[in-house]
Amino acid sequence: MRYLEGAPPNPDIPYGESMHDMLTLSMVLSIVIGICLYVAGRHGKILWMKVWSLGLISLSVLYLMGDSLDVL
Repeated sequence: MRYLEGAPPNPDIPYGESMHDMLTLSMVLSIVIGICLYVAGRHGKILWMKVWSLGLISLSVLYLMGDSLDVL
């Protein structure tokens, strides 16, 4: 990451707002991908895929809930 010349980095916000937005987008995409994987695992009767996708969905939802409540 590059800073403006003469502008010191802010230690309170080391990655800026764009990094936070990309992480939120990744969690939303993880929920969508997890739903697709769960449907595929259910259709193929693959237990590990259903468990993995439910874990992905739950952790993504928990992250987004924690982020909205300013816990993180």
